[in-house]
This record gives sequence, C-alpha cells and structure tokens, in this order.
Amino acid sequence: MSNQILVSESERFSVQAAERLRSIGELTLADLDRSELLSAIEQVDALWIRLRHQIDEEVFAAARNLRVIASPTTGLNHIDLEAAQRHGVRVISLRGEVEFLREIRATAEHTIGLMLAVLRKLPAATEHVIAGNWNRDLFCGRELHGKTVGIVGFGRLGRVVAKYLHAFDTRVIAVDPNVQQDQVPDYVEMMPLHSLLGESDMVTLHVNLCEQTKGFFGKEQFDRMQTGSWFINTSRGELVDETAFLDALQSGKLTGAAVDVLSDERTNGMSHHPLVAYARQNPQLLITPHIGGCTTESMIKTEMFLAEKLCAVLQESSVTR
Repeated sequence: MSNQILVSESERFSVQAAERLRSIGELTLADLDRSELLSAIEQVDALWIRLRHQIDEEVFAAARNLRVIASPTTGLNHIDLEAAQRHGVRVISLRGEVEFLREIRATAEHTIGLMLAVLRKLPAATEHVIAGNWNRDLFCGRELHGKTVGIVGFGRLGRVVAKYLHAFDTRVIAVDPNVQQDQVPDYVEMMPLHSLLGESDMVTLHVNLCEQTKGFFGKEQFDRMQTGSWFINTSRGELVDETAFLDALQSGKLTGAAVDVLSDERTNGMSHHPLVAYARQNPQLLITPHIGGCTTESMIKTEMFLAEKLCAVLQESSVTR
C-alpha cells in the first residue's frame, strides 16, 4: 500500500522536496487549520508540519495510521514527544544535524536585523514616513559599533552571530557551560553568566529549549543586566520568564528589546499576550512572528534535507511492517 503523506502547511513548499516525497507515496499539499488537520489525518502515514499546530494527544488519537512526523525545526516544543512515543510515532527534525545546519544562516541574520531595527528605531521611522512626516530628529538611534554584546549560548547560531558582530567592531563576550576559551575565536571572550550580564550593552539568547533551560532567564538575570541595555531573543519564548521580561521593560531597566519568539505561540492570534499588548503602545519592544528561519533559501535547503530523511524512514518502516 502506498504511503500517505500530508504536508499540513504547504505555502511555498519546495517543489524539489515535493517531487522527492511523491517518489515514495501519495502526497497531499494543504494548508489546514486545527479542525481541518484533525479531520484529514486519520489515514495519514507521515505528517509534515511547521509551527502552526500543537501536535498533542488529540492529534495522535485522530491519526490511527501515523508512523512519522517531520518538522523542519531544531526546537520541538510544538510536539508532545511523550505522546508521540506512547503512540509509536517517530519524530524527525533538524535537531542534532550539526554539519547540515552550519550552512543555514537565516536566524543568525535575523538576529542582527533585530539588533539594528531596535537600535535605529526602524519600524517607527518607517511608519512616520508613511504617515507623511519627515522629522529625522525623532529617531536618533544608537550604533552597534563599540558596544559590548553578550551571547548566551555559544553553539551553532551563537558562533555565527559572533562572527557577524565582529564585523561591526563590537566587543563580543559569551557564556556556554559546554565551551571553553580555547574553543572560540580570538575575538570572543568567555565568562560566567553573571559577569556577562553586568558587562553587556546588549544580550542575545541562543540556547536550546529543554526542561533544564525552560524559564532560566528571569528576574535575577534581568536585574543583573545594565540599566539601559537591550535584550534580543530568537531562540524560544519559553526560555524567558516573560513576567520578569515585561517588568524590566516597564521599569526602564531595558531601553529596548526585540524578540522573534514568545511562549505558547498560536497562529490563530496572539493579541492576548501581555508582551504583544505592551508592544502596541511601546515601540521600544519589537516582535516578529517566529520568522527567524523563514527565508526562501533556508526553507528550500531544509525541506529537501528533511524530505530525504523522511523517505529513508518510510522506506525502512515499510520493510519492517
């Protein structure tokens, strides 16, 4: 029997990846909301998702034939992994694909973009011009040049961000319990987190989300930061105690912040989120909707890579069925 493969979020899906998947089964390309997903998944062998849906017990219960979930992400907090294990569903992703991911730069570039946007007040300045105004004095910004930027997490993305920051002639400091000073470029200084927070003009998070890191950046960490500093997060919203984050903004501890991620992200609306409500009235907080890895180049590369992984898993499981 042919493999039934459902891509539940197919907008701009790679043509090459689609052709590869068709070579091993019947492919359905769709763009489904929650109820549509639950209705469509009953006979599916392989489900391809992005970040629109929470894949939870309800989804697994509806998917009687499901054997594999494919997610072109490194983070997997949108999938109940324990439920997947209970239902015998294998989850494949980009997690741990170190060699491949070295050439995926989109999130690192977005991190730099957010830094520049918040320092130079770019969104507000653009809206000012569109409204028919032209007063440059309202938007006197700051430069990256000469700043001290603290990178929390010096893995793949942290290293790429450091390289980009070095080109701006910033002082780059970093913390990572798994990395020693002799393992980093000579323009990066490793130090403990409490020291980094006190010395940084800007702090950027590049930490993997797990039970140990969930909510690790909270009131104590914001209190240790310099008054008037900036905060950037393109990793996962759940890494941050968002109540403490909001307090740091409201108190003036942070001059500004820019994030690409929030906790409990939902595509059916985030207007209720306290940080979104704050950002509506306070342009010093910039929020983008988890678009760090969302570029044409990165999506084509990752979808083709993951399609090959999915084909291998389906072929292997077909032999053993």
